[in-house]
Amino acid sequence: MAFETELDGHKLIIDADEESGGHNTGPRPKKLMLTALAGCTGMDVISILKKMKIFPNEFNVRVDGHVTEEHPKQYDSMHIIYEFQGENLPLDKLAKAIELSQEKYCGVSALYKKAIKVTYEIKII
Repeated sequence: MAFETELDGHKLIIDADEESGGHNTGPRPKKLMLTALAGCTGMDVISILKKMKIFPNEFNVRVDGHVTEEHPKQYDSMHIIYEFQGENLPLDKLAKAIELSQEKYCGVSALYKKAIKVTYEIKII
């Protein structure tokens, strides 16, 4: 069940869990969709915030997805949680950077929104 692929010169193993006949040697393909969204929008947000001269001490992006029960099992919604930590983090500018990512720059989000509901929230820790 394991497949090795190469992306931009980096090797990646995709595998199934043991219950599904795999050996758990890599992430599941479907969950990589969550990672793609987190990475795409996260890079956008940090790039935009740098231009605004806002530098969080820490920044995390988590994406939760809801999978349908029937086959083909697929995501019918994703929820992004943007977590910021630091001082001098104006909420209006954080929101603007996220909005720009979601509405203008993140190609992964743009594609997913054509098929499923994508929502988000901002947390300042």
